[in-house]
Amino acid sequence: MTATALLHTIDTPDGPFTILEDDEGRVLSSGWTESFDEVVARLAPRNQPVALAGRSHNTQAVDAFYSGDIHAIDDVPVLQFGTPLQTVSWAELRLIDPGKPITYTELAARSGNARAVRAAASACARNAPALFVPCHRVVNTAGGLAGFAWGVPVKRSLLAREAAAANAA
Repeated sequence: MTATALLHTIDTPDGPFTILEDDEGRVLSSGWTESFDEVVARLAPRNQPVALAGRSHNTQAVDAFYSGDIHAIDDVPVLQFGTPLQTVSWAELRLIDPGKPITYTELAARSGNARAVRAAASACARNAPALFVPCHRVVNTAGGLAGFAWGVPVKRSLLAREAAAANAA
């Protein structure tokens, strides 16, 4: 793990958004909070940075996303630590079209094991770089929004923002 990381909080329409990234600009963790501890705690202790310094290089992507460019987050580099199935699931999350959420069952199938629905849900729950790896684009089979680390109101807002932008395009 990187010894030093960058940590930066910006304001968004959904509240404060904090980004933790390594010294190469890869997002390690992020979320709708002002609490640095909350964002760092999304990482296992062995993957947490030793020191924090500097400002994030990826705030422009967040600003662009909230200004209507729902694809601005697509190419932001991330660094995640997980099992092989989690890694595949996280890569699949980045391929979900904005405005077109899928179910946990669909994520499991896209990840190579249609029966691994709980594992797919677990990958979403353990997704540290929220927004940049858009786990908010996964809903339950009934279309429900439960199960978002940063709260259902934020998830609802993100999905509505993406649907409106996708429909306007």
